[in-house]
Amino acid sequence: MNHVFNFSAGPAMLPQPILEQAQREMLNWQGTGMSVIEMSHRGTEFMSIAAQAEADLRDIMGIPPNYKVLFLQGGASSQFAMIPMNLLRGKRTADYVETGDWSSKAIHEANKYCNVKVVTSTKASSYTHIPAFTSWNCNPHAAYLHYTPNETIRGVEFPFVPETGDVPLVADMSSSILSCPVNVSQFGLIYAGAQKNIGPAGLVVVIVRDDLLGNSASGTPSLYDYQILADHQSMYNTPPTYAWYLSGLVFQWIKQQGGVTSLAATNARKAQKLYATIDASHGFYQNPVEPPYRSRMNVPFMLADKQHENLFLAEALESGLANLQGHRFLGGMRASIYNAMPEAGVEALVDFMQDFMQRYG
Repeated sequence: MNHVFNFSAGPAMLPQPILEQAQREMLNWQGTGMSVIEMSHRGTEFMSIAAQAEADLRDIMGIPPNYKVLFLQGGASSQFAMIPMNLLRGKRTADYVETGDWSSKAIHEANKYCNVKVVTSTKASSYTHIPAFTSWNCNPHAAYLHYTPNETIRGVEFPFVPETGDVPLVADMSSSILSCPVNVSQFGLIYAGAQKNIGPAGLVVVIVRDDLLGNSASGTPSLYDYQILADHQSMYNTPPTYAWYLSGLVFQWIKQQGGVTSLAATNARKAQKLYATIDASHGFYQNPVEPPYRSRMNVPFMLADKQHENLFLAEALESGLANLQGHRFLGGMRASIYNAMPEAGVEALVDFMQDFMQRYG
């Protein structure tokens, strides 16, 4: 099989032009006679790559100058601990929103460092909706409020940004960053694992407001201190250089596509086509998420007859539609349709789903 549409939730597909460029540059980056993999992270060549990547990300997201941008190791899960280590600032309580498995994991980790107040939770209803903000039991004196705008596993997405006033808003945007415009000024800190809409696994991008730096808890390791990492331009130790380089190529690709506004329109069309197919199947395919809160990035669905699921996955793969199996917690299917997934991929999936339903419905 020479080509597939890769619906993996992460590590996820990258734009083909990026892979082709990386292939061309693998042995000799811009005439240096070196691969980026081999470069010193403190050499002028890689420093130029790093600086350009940050500049491009600032441009496409409109990141204000009073925010630091960090390119770090450890993936998004490392931030579950680093955030309370850095953002408590002498306070003992932080607010958390629980709307899926990843926000639940963030709560579990933060409990090791502070008193977590869960201001709203949809666990009892299997994470199928987002409660109205007016129903949240927020603490106006909390160190910060943490939420996950898009839950990758359950396919639940916030249709709004919480307005937290003086309480810094923290967002895990791992599966939604760069998929639509974001007003960075609404947030105290944004973080995102790279392996969905940015680049390869192993890198996490942190965007943090300056006034939240410099107050890490006593005993915080230097490598987990945002202030130290910012002072060293994310190079206190050797960063994941190749992942940083590939992410920079993705940022350039996004600019070539017309930026996040253009991508947002494409993403909306892709999601609409897939959900329309599910809803028009008269129950053959099922998505449990309430429509206003359905994710544009991750679309889980089940077959009414679960005995057909393995057959669906096998035939889909034969048709060039890869990695459609659902998360191991849930089973079923899940189509992750991040920025790099072309509309042609979603259309191929829709055609297959309709054909499969006609044959087995």
